[in-house]
Amino acid sequence: MTTPLKERLRGRSELGVGALLFLLGVLVLTDALTLDADLTGRGPVGPATVPLVVGCGLLLVAVLLTADVLRGGRGEAEGGEDVDLTEPADRRTVLLLAGAFLAFAVLIGPLGFPVAGALLFWGAAFVLGSRNLHRDPLVAAVLSLLTYAVFDRLLGVPLPGGPLMGVL
Repeated sequence: MTTPLKERLRGRSELGVGALLFLLGVLVLTDALTLDADLTGRGPVGPATVPLVVGCGLLLVAVLLTADVLRGGRGEAEGGEDVDLTEPADRRTVLLLAGAFLAFAVLIGPLGFPVAGALLFWGAAFVLGSRNLHRDPLVAAVLSLLTYAVFDRLLGVPLPGGPLMGVL
């Protein structure tokens, strides 16, 4: 025998997404508000600014989604996707991509971000089907060096340089 609450919630799985977004928003806001930010040393825009905006956005989306679902709104079916839902998942590709990320995590310390990142980008391109053996490593190296330069030099986020630390 189903309860009236269970009957009212049947077919409204989006409420779970709303609850998850709400909890995530509370977590982000709690974490942002406990950051030790020295206003005089950093100015008015400190390290808590972006997490505060993201946390408030998560709460707003959670409330709007919940209100829409309670008024009868429904999410769109998967039919619009360009995916054949009758086919099984490609576990081999997923496992190889996971392996590339794991290798990146292991190699970033000894080899540094530029080399480990190039291997990650090239490995991901290879796993996803690109077979251009001349272009792909070059694009991966340029992308990795560009990412390193943007984060390490422009944004001030230190990334391990590895053996290339003296060169870069």
